[in-house]
Amino acid sequence: MQKITLKHKTILVTGSAGFIGSNLVLELLKTQSPVTVIGMDNLNDYYDVKIKEWRLDEIEKCLTECDGSAYTFIKGELSDKALVDRIFAEYKPDLVVNLAAQAGVRYSIENPDAYIQSNLIGFYNILEACRHSYDHGAPGVEHLVYASSSSVYGTNKKVPYSTDDPVDQPVSLYAATKKSNELMAHAYSKLYNIPSTGLRFFTVYGPAGRPDMAYFGFTNKLLNNQTIQIFNYGNCKRDFTYIDDIVEGVKRVMQGAPEKSTGKDGLPIPPYAVYNIGNNHPENLLDFVTILQEELIRAEVLPADYHFDTHKEFVPMQPGDVPVTYADTSALEQDYGFKPSTSLRDGLRKFAEWYKVFYHL
Repeated sequence: MQKITLKHKTILVTGSAGFIGSNLVLELLKTQSPVTVIGMDNLNDYYDVKIKEWRLDEIEKCLTECDGSAYTFIKGELSDKALVDRIFAEYKPDLVVNLAAQAGVRYSIENPDAYIQSNLIGFYNILEACRHSYDHGAPGVEHLVYASSSSVYGTNKKVPYSTDDPVDQPVSLYAATKKSNELMAHAYSKLYNIPSTGLRFFTVYGPAGRPDMAYFGFTNKLLNNQTIQIFNYGNCKRDFTYIDDIVEGVKRVMQGAPEKSTGKDGLPIPPYAVYNIGNNHPENLLDFVTILQEELIRAEVLPADYHFDTHKEFVPMQPGDVPVTYADTSALEQDYGFKPSTSLRDGLRKFAEWYKVFYHL
C-alpha cells in the first residue's frame, strides 16, 4: 500500500453538497490543514435543495476556523466533460474522491436517464480526466477513491457480504451503475496504472442526511400525521452506518492507495481495490423503527403521547429492494485499522436533535 499525506494537497471532492461529500469536506478542512479542497456539485432538486445549501453554509463557517486551508465550490454536472477537464487542468488535483452520483434504488426505476448521465457518463469523464492527469510526464492523480454501494450485492443469500462474493445479479439500475463503476475503474487502473479504490457504502444515515432515506422519510411522515410503510412486513435487516464512521473510513482509505507494480508480462498489475464500509451489525427494521420513535420523542420532535401504531402500514417488498444488507468489514479493519462503531441509537439521537433545530420545531 502506498502511503499518502493529505496535508498540502489539492483534493477534488465531487458531490460536495451531498450528504457524504459535505461531511468529508468538513473533516478534511478541520483535520488536514493546510489543504486545498475543490468541491463540485450540480445541486439538483432530487431532494430539498435547502438541505444542500445548509451543508454548504456549514463548510463556509468552517473555513473561518481553518487557517491555511482553502475551499472552492464549482456548480456543474459530471456529465459535462469540458467542465471536468477544465477543473483538472486548472486545479491539478492530487487526489480525487468521486461521491457525485444519482442516488436511490427506487428512483432509478422511475427516472433511469439520470443514472446513465451521472453514474456512467459522469464517472467515465472522471476516469478520463485522471488518465490524462499523467500526460507529458506530470505526476498526476495519486489516488482515485469513489463511491460504490451495498446494492451491488443484489439478492446474494450469503451474509455477511464480502467483496470476494460474486456481484453479477443486480436488482436495480442503480446497483448496475455502481457495479459498472467498479468495472470501469478496474479497466482504467489496468490500462493506465491509476490507483483506485471503490467503497461499498451500507445505509448511511445521520444529521442532514438524505430525505429519501427511511429514517428521514419516516420522521417527515410521522410529523405530518401520515402513515409510514414498513416493507416486507418488517422482515428486513439493514447495516445502518453513521455518517461520521463513513467519513473516517473514506479519509483513511484516501491515505492508503493500492501499490503500483508490474506483472511478469511487463504490464501494470491493476492498483485497484474495493472495500465495504458498514457497521457490521444489521438491525431489524422493526427495532430500527422503535429506536427512531423513542429518539424523536426524546428530542421533542414528536409528543410523548404520539400513537405510533395507528401510523404504521405493513406492506410487501418494493421492486429493487433486498431483504438484508450486512457488511463484512474485515478487509477494511485489516488494511486500515478501522471499523465503524457508532450505535444506531446514538446515531438516530443526533439525527433527531438536528431535525428539531433545522426545522425550528
